[in-house]
Amino acid sequence: MMDVGIIGASGYTGAELARILCNHPEVNITVATSRQFAGQPLSRIFPNLSNRLDIICENLSPEQLKRKADFFFTAVPHKTAMDIVPALLSAGKKVVDLSADFRIRDRATYEEWYQPHTSDHLLAEAVYGLPEIYRESIVKSRLVANPGCYPTSIILGLAPLLKAGAIQHHTIIADSKSGTSGAGRAAQIGSLFCEVHDGFKPYKVGRNHRHTPEIEQELSSFAGEKVTITFTPHLLPISRGILSTVYGNLNPGFNTTAISELYQEMYSSQSFIRLLDEDTFPATQYVRGSNFCDIGFKIDSVTNRIIIMTAIDNVVKGAAGQAVQNMNLMCGFKEATGLEIIPLFP
Repeated sequence: MMDVGIIGASGYTGAELARILCNHPEVNITVATSRQFAGQPLSRIFPNLSNRLDIICENLSPEQLKRKADFFFTAVPHKTAMDIVPALLSAGKKVVDLSADFRIRDRATYEEWYQPHTSDHLLAEAVYGLPEIYRESIVKSRLVANPGCYPTSIILGLAPLLKAGAIQHHTIIADSKSGTSGAGRAAQIGSLFCEVHDGFKPYKVGRNHRHTPEIEQELSSFAGEKVTITFTPHLLPISRGILSTVYGNLNPGFNTTAISELYQEMYSSQSFIRLLDEDTFPATQYVRGSNFCDIGFKIDSVTNRIIIMTAIDNVVKGAAGQAVQNMNLMCGFKEATGLEIIPLFP
């Protein structure tokens, strides 16, 4: 059994990591941290964990943490991770970081969208943690930057098309909708029940969302040149789930059959990608609680525009589940271990 630690266990992502890991046959959770709830059982903060995980939350320094586990998940805010991760790596630990601190390879770009980076010497080493794309690099890595939820849904939908030159990348528009858990567990007026119930709204419109450079970084690597997209996120009155609808103009020579073959070629052997039949489209309720990404598409023959639709659970494939998938690869476990969860329905 491998000892693992969850740094930042009292947020939604930390709770989902605990839920998944306490059913993982190869690991033992030996430390869970929380400044706010130090001294309290994690199962008191999240009663769904009662009788399954009674670990006590602690508030520990990096020096104390490194003696507690062999592998760590840093489910902490941006800036906090870059202060913790170097000490863990220096102690010979492996880390999956769920913040944005190591996702952006270019320091200047990161600092434009976030804050000054104090551990930029690790940016070139960190592997972007999309297993379906970067599996071989993840297997050899000691530091994986877990992707954001919106980027996961958009990148997986577009990767086969950009790699094959099937889509005119300057025409890409990504229209994404997320459940309120994506805003985190801290109290905010915008995510209060009365603010979101029975409503639907866009937010951070016009290149104002911090996931934009992450999405463009990865899409540019597939296209072989700089890709700039229009990305608009929306808030759904549901607790979890992301549905992304992505539009772009097709290049000549790509019809429905050819596009289907591109998706099959890239994803047919992937455990957590489900390619939907023609005229069957993704829905958040069919991936809820699971690590699946469902993908469908439709070509508008009048406009020659392709419409790609993806659905994920933002807390699982968009965060904790993908992090465990990365851990499995980094530690030599079977990739799907602990993640073979049938989606919850209804």
